[in-house]
Amino acid sequence: MSPRVSLIIVSGLSGSGKTIALKTFEDLDYYCSDNLPIGLLPQFVRSVLGNQPAEAPARIAIGIDARAGNTPEQLLSWRREAIDNGLDVQLLFFEADRDTLLSRYADTRRRHPLSQLGLSLPEAIEHERQLTLPLREHADAVIDTTGMNVHQLRRKLITEFALAAHGKVSLLFESFAYKRGVPTEADFVFDARVLPNPHWDPDLRMMTGRDAPVRDYLDQQEDVALYAAQITTLLDTWLPRLRHETRSYVTIAFGCTGGKHRSVYMAERLARHAREQGWSDVATFHREQQ
Repeated sequence: MSPRVSLIIVSGLSGSGKTIALKTFEDLDYYCSDNLPIGLLPQFVRSVLGNQPAEAPARIAIGIDARAGNTPEQLLSWRREAIDNGLDVQLLFFEADRDTLLSRYADTRRRHPLSQLGLSLPEAIEHERQLTLPLREHADAVIDTTGMNVHQLRRKLITEFALAAHGKVSLLFESFAYKRGVPTEADFVFDARVLPNPHWDPDLRMMTGRDAPVRDYLDQQEDVALYAAQITTLLDTWLPRLRHETRSYVTIAFGCTGGKHRSVYMAERLARHAREQGWSDVATFHREQQ
């Protein structure tokens, strides 16, 4: 099959971050489906790929849980068959410790999928942990989200799985607020606080750097044009050389006071330029906007 189709199967414990994971992959242009019965998985994948590979999505993410009708053995058997037929399949297993899961269910007041069996919440969590143990043992990666917030989980997925899945250097353009600290994983950090601040325009204050009026405002500023041109030249010169390094992704971070206008605008602008330059795996992550 050409190009090789990437399929990520998202499974694990309810409340461990599977929904956030699927939303993250969806934001990265994966074709996503959640709570799919395992018995329908082969038919679903065939339907998505269709009869015209050139028009089919190259990346698919599917959420599988422990509800009735889903057995780990079925999924593992199908995964082996899919790999044999040319699919690039990754199984990601999400988990968290008991106290974390209890706390998350208390915060959201959602019902556990296995509560229909008449189990208490602690019993349902433990029962699901036992049911999914074969998936955990055969997973390509086990992601423990204990102690992680939404932003940390999204960033981990973007950098370690979504971008790095194809074995080539990928770029992550990130925005952040200096008042919350510089991202420790950043390879390049640029300070956008020197640029005109849309915050002081009442009409723009509640918007972000992804909104057209804010983009139009910053596009018209001479300092912004000079700043963007100089950084673009630097990145165009040095990023291609990183293709020869033993790394899977590079993070380019832009910071401003609140992480809302200037840094978001610059991250989006440089990501767009990178795509135009032929970088195939490019993502943006706006830390303060998640």
